[in-house]
Amino acid sequence: MNNEVPRIDRRRLLGAVAAGAAATPLITGSSGAAGATETPAPTVEPLGREAVRPGADRAASEGWSVLSGERVGIITNPTGVLRNLRNIVDEMHESGAVQIAGVFGPEHGFRGTAQAGGSEGTFVDERTGLTVYDAYGANVAKMRELFTTADVETVVFDIQDVGSRFYTYIWTMWTAMQAAVATGKRFVALDRPNPVGGVARGPMMTAAYTSGVGAREIVQQHGMSVGELARFFDGEFLEEHAGGRLAQLDIVQVSGWRRRTLYADTGLDFVLPSPNMPTPDTALAYPGTCMFEGTNLSEGRGTTKPFELIGAPFVDHRWAAALEEAGLPGVTFREAYFNPSVNKHAGKVCGGVQVTIQDRDRFDPIRAGVEMLVTAKALYPEFAWRQDSWDTARPFWIDKLTGSTRLRTQIDAGATGDEVEAAWRDELAAFDTTRRQYLIYR
Repeated sequence: MNNEVPRIDRRRLLGAVAAGAAATPLITGSSGAAGATETPAPTVEPLGREAVRPGADRAASEGWSVLSGERVGIITNPTGVLRNLRNIVDEMHESGAVQIAGVFGPEHGFRGTAQAGGSEGTFVDERTGLTVYDAYGANVAKMRELFTTADVETVVFDIQDVGSRFYTYIWTMWTAMQAAVATGKRFVALDRPNPVGGVARGPMMTAAYTSGVGAREIVQQHGMSVGELARFFDGEFLEEHAGGRLAQLDIVQVSGWRRRTLYADTGLDFVLPSPNMPTPDTALAYPGTCMFEGTNLSEGRGTTKPFELIGAPFVDHRWAAALEEAGLPGVTFREAYFNPSVNKHAGKVCGGVQVTIQDRDRFDPIRAGVEMLVTAKALYPEFAWRQDSWDTARPFWIDKLTGSTRLRTQIDAGATGDEVEAAWRDELAAFDTTRRQYLIYR
């Protein structure tokens, strides 16, 4: 990684704005250059129902002036809403203040009608008459082509992330940033809170296992907002992978958000980022329980509690008992039975557990997920790692989710949950040190 802090003459961060107040001056990005100044701390409002204001609301309150005079391409989905729950594209279009060149839909699509691994294709949006381009799975060359076809001058990203490396929206942003470098486009992130807070956890992705569920070397729970990630990507990865850095990167900050503030405490309504992410508690469990995608157990897709209900037809009451005996803080494991309507074990009764978060501040989802994997492997001979039939060189999906073969081979060798967690302690600490120079919020 390149540890140079973002250069002062190439960074602008829009300052936090209190509700109803005039916009504060632009905040200059920090720099490691001689004579440069640290980034001033953003305004912090007291917590309350109206305290946290996403970047989109701040931009709208200023008449979208941050986007005026340019042809704008917007990467967004149903989570790109204002506090009145209206989509930013609909609001911009009706305002007449933004010249929208095109909309770019990620996984699940701009209007959110597609299931996991799907998109809505390219179409003309009935409500606005705007062309919506299919950006899901697009590589850099394809994204460049889409930006050129739409004649975009500024790329805007506004999607609610959930804080996990294997959630694909941040990699759509990464691809778009590379395409923006190649075409000289300005890049603007309308920032939103990280719903699982600002704490980094878990193992590091390794270069050999990068994929669409982890395209670059960050840890499993990255603990950054998308605006902070954009700064991190620009400072650490773009020079090497895109041949240069962004011509201009602007982050329209969230006001009133603190790093340890979870989504349930923001006062914001939770709009489903994807069909299987229905609640903030789903997002809290996801960095750990999504690892069960890499096994032959159901991760709860096709139930009303995806990523909170985990099980399989061969699982019985012993799993919940073993997990409760482990005494992990902030979580209980209720013995549960469910019948998924889709995906793994559809139409079959599965035994398993419901992950119930009792104390959000003490709950560590990745440690819980590891303990669940360790005990399931030890209890049930039928337990198996899911094969990735499309990649014979890297055949196990769990390796792509966790970033290497290490977790799988440790568990196969009988390692305890504590031993598995200890293996990534040093790389997590190094990542946490590197990311601090890119953080915006206290």
